[in-house]
Amino acid sequence: MEALLTTLCYLERDGKYLMLLRNRKKKDINKGKWIGVGGKFEQGESPEECVRREVFEETGYILGVAHFRGIVTFVTPQGMDEYMCLFTSGDFTGEEHACDEGELAWIPKEKIGELNLWEGDRIFLRLIAENAPFFSLKLVYDEEGKLVRAVRDGKEL
Repeated sequence: MEALLTTLCYLERDGKYLMLLRNRKKKDINKGKWIGVGGKFEQGESPEECVRREVFEETGYILGVAHFRGIVTFVTPQGMDEYMCLFTSGDFTGEEHACDEGELAWIPKEKIGELNLWEGDRIFLRLIAENAPFFSLKLVYDEEGKLVRAVRDGKEL
C-alpha cells in the first residue's frame, strides 16, 4: 500500500486565515478548492520541518511556533491514502510572496464557510475553531469527491 505524507497549516492574523485557491496546476486534485498551505514530506523530515519548509516555499513566511492540531487520514477510491499533519500558527515573520500553486488571500474566519472547500475540511476547520484537543480524523471520499464517511478519534460522525 502506498501512502502520501503531507502537512497543512492555517496561518492566522487579525481574525483571518491565509487561504490558497488552487488554480495553477493542470492536474490537481484540489483544483478550484480553497485550502491552507502545506505539502508533501521530503526524505527525513519531521512534520514540523515539513510544515516550516512548505509554508516558506508557498508564502515567504518563516514560521515561529506552529501548533500541531491533529492527524487527518484521507481515503479515496484512487488507492492513495494520505496522512496529513494539521497545524495552525499566528507566529510568523517575513514578506508574503506569490505562490506558484494558486492565489493566496487573507479571508475573515467567519467567511471561510462561503468558500469552495472540501466537505472534510469544514469538519477540521470547525474543530480548530472550537479549539478541540489533538484529534485524529478519518475522511472517506467517493469517486465524485463526495464525503461518504467521517470518523473522529475512532467514532463515526
